[in-house]
Amino acid sequence: MSEVDEGSGSTVASHRIAETVRERILSGRLKPGTRILQDELAEELNASRLPVREALRILQSRGLVTLRSNRGAWVTSLDQRDCELNYKIRERLEPLLLAESMRALTADDIEELSGIQDRIEATEDVEEFLRLDRQLHWASYRRHDAQELAAIIARLWDTTQHYRRAYTKLAGRDQRWIINSEHRLLIAAIGHKDTEMAQRILAMHISRTQRELSLHPDIFAS
Repeated sequence: MSEVDEGSGSTVASHRIAETVRERILSGRLKPGTRILQDELAEELNASRLPVREALRILQSRGLVTLRSNRGAWVTSLDQRDCELNYKIRERLEPLLLAESMRALTADDIEELSGIQDRIEATEDVEEFLRLDRQLHWASYRRHDAQELAAIIARLWDTTQHYRRAYTKLAGRDQRWIINSEHRLLIAAIGHKDTEMAQRILAMHISRTQRELSLHPDIFAS
């Protein structure tokens, strides 16, 4: 998410702080259920309490932070049902975003997708895999003109990041060949400008991940 300057120093600072905390959550440094102490965060980032409070409200709107009245802020936790529901929503919405993008994807875009997939297949590192997997999918969506739809989907990606990481570590290399095969099929369909097939493959890809997550309830243990 890019920083938005709305003409206020406090607003710029709040977006900067929100992005810092978001990156810590997505990288796994701040895990679900972790309490975020506003005073400590303000001191660490050399900021006043006002932009910190604004930053936490921004993150609440993105589903990454839960604010409890007169109690403080925590990194949002999902239970298994919440996570599965998020994936079911993604299964329905992401193919629509892909179709919106495919109309304008260029040959260079498709070549880039293949290059990213090459790097996915070459890596053994979980964090690198997660970064590249996200990069691949969002590169396929980059030509959309549907900002509200993209914002909803980005929120769903962010709120399930922790559980995707936990599952990836648990599954190891055993499931990678399936993921890689699905990615290659998706890229081929995009390259052939077969929107209907690309949407079906993407929906299958998301649905399979949701089913795999449902087999590992321990991922959601507090």
